[in-house]
Parts: sequence; C-alpha cells; structure tokens
Amino acid sequence: MTMIEPRIYLASSSPRRRELLHQIGVRFDLLLFRSQPRADAEVSEDVLPGEAPDDYVLRVARAKAEHGVRLARLRHLPLRPVLAADTTLDLRGEIIGKPRDQADAAAILARLSGASHRVLTAVALADGERLERVLSVSEVRFRALGAEEIRRYAASGEAQDKAGAYGIQGRAATFIEEIRGSYSGIVGLPLCETALLLRSVGYPL
Repeated sequence: MTMIEPRIYLASSSPRRRELLHQIGVRFDLLLFRSQPRADAEVSEDVLPGEAPDDYVLRVARAKAEHGVRLARLRHLPLRPVLAADTTLDLRGEIIGKPRDQADAAAILARLSGASHRVLTAVALADGERLERVLSVSEVRFRALGAEEIRRYAASGEAQDKAGAYGIQGRAATFIEEIRGSYSGIVGLPLCETALLLRSVGYPL
C-alpha cells in the first residue's frame, strides 16, 4: 500500500472507534454504509454454519474493509486505505453479538454473570490491492450480578448496540472483576495492534 497522505477512511459508525483513533492522533474520514443495520448484504453479520468465533470476527472485519474500498471507488473518493473492525464475544465457544432488545440484553448479562468470556476484536486494513488483518483476544471475568442490577443496566440503554450487551467504558465497569488483554480491544479497537497495522503501510505513528 502507498500512502498518498497521512489520512485513512474508517468504515465504522461506532463513536467509540472514532474516539480511540482520535486518542492516538490518526486522521480519518468516515466511510459509512447504508443507514439501516445490515442493509449491505456484503457485510452481513450472520454467523455461518459451524463457524468458530475467531473465524467469524476476522471474516466480518475483512468484509467491511473490502466493501469500504468498493464504496470509495463507487463514490469516486480519493484512494486511501480503509480501516474496519468487528467485535464479538465468545462464551464457551458460542458467539454473542449485540442484543436484539432490552430483554435480550438482560438474558445475555445473566449468562455472563459470575463467568469468564473472551472478547474478540478483529481489525482489517485494505486498499484494493492488499489486505492486512489482526485479531485481539482478551479475557473478561464478571462478578456475580444481581437480578435487579441486570434489569437496571439493561433498562439504561447502555447495553444496546454493544457486543455482549455491555460497555466496559461505561457503567458496566462495575461488573468486571478482571481483564486479561487489551482494554481498548474490549472497547472496540485494540490500539496497540491498530497502530502497528497502520505503521506497516506507512502511516506516520
């Protein structure tokens, strides 16, 4: 990949990923897909039969990055690398994504209560000629949660649009006894791995 200028596209609507890139001084423009969730068939987040969590999250991140390149070309935008990411939870081999609604969020949190799970965040960088991917794996342990605090948290709205129905950077920080791995990866973009990925294509970090 050849960097024409120190600027990339971020193919993500996540405000958390935007904040994390700002944190390390990466200059970017947003490259958004259609407004409705999963409206772009090319980046479907449906799990394939028998797909392992690690393979799933890497596949989705790659699809987002490659689709971002296609959209940039269709929109006649300046050519720049496209950064995309995907985060999911692995609970004893089961993929746990974003909750469908408040009741689903409460059910997910009840399953996470008193147990450990893995948070997987895959990052992909593509420019149409080359694609690089990296996977961040972190382990998170929840303390035992009471039914009422699960209900209150699910009702707060913070659980929506977050893999595993919680945000470590918000109120759910009080649920977590221990983490092993990347805090920023759990939030949604592992900064160490992302910085190394960007440096590998010549971005000045």
